[in-house]
Amino acid sequence: MIRRTLTILSLVLVLPLALLFVNPTAYAQVERFVDGTHYVTLEVPVNTRDSSKVEVIEAFWYGCSHCFRFEPLVEDWKANAPADVDFMRFPAMWNGLMKIHAQIYYAAEALDALEIVHEPVFNAINLEGNRLQNERQIGDLFERHGIDREEFSRAFNSFGVRTRVNQAESRMQDYRIQSTPNMIVNGKYLIATGPDVPTQQMMLDIVDFLVARERAAL
Repeated sequence: MIRRTLTILSLVLVLPLALLFVNPTAYAQVERFVDGTHYVTLEVPVNTRDSSKVEVIEAFWYGCSHCFRFEPLVEDWKANAPADVDFMRFPAMWNGLMKIHAQIYYAAEALDALEIVHEPVFNAINLEGNRLQNERQIGDLFERHGIDREEFSRAFNSFGVRTRVNQAESRMQDYRIQSTPNMIVNGKYLIATGPDVPTQQMMLDIVDFLVARERAAL
């Protein structure tokens, strides 16, 4: 009886000391964000473009009103992201119109004009009712923002841009993207809004949590 009392007493004394070495923030994060509830671990990790950094991908569609509303949040997040985070956008596609919009994205990238036309493309579709569903409509928009019509047409129809679109389309299944916007962290974790992730800001909180975990593993 005395031995049992001493054992219990020792545990009572040692436990508080052990808790001093636990990072309360990390513990709270582990409790708050759970695999299978707040994010999904991909069965097969997808290669990232720079293994020395933590890659964060935003899967989006120009025609998605949720993506349109998410844009200011993700822009602010990107502006304050640590130097070891490699952020990139990924145009999602599961129909013909989305494929055309992905072609817009990669053509703008090829022309080094993403900073010029990215927001206007969002605005044209979501505010102005212009679906940008053919080359003429898209060329008009590029031309209005100072990009030569012939240069646009060459880029839009180039082998390089079409290859990028096809590569992105084949990666859709690898990332398991079924909605937009989605976030993918380091080719391993998929985050989407839903019952357990009700806000877009919470998506970014989960991104930060997973980035911190991946950074610790580098």
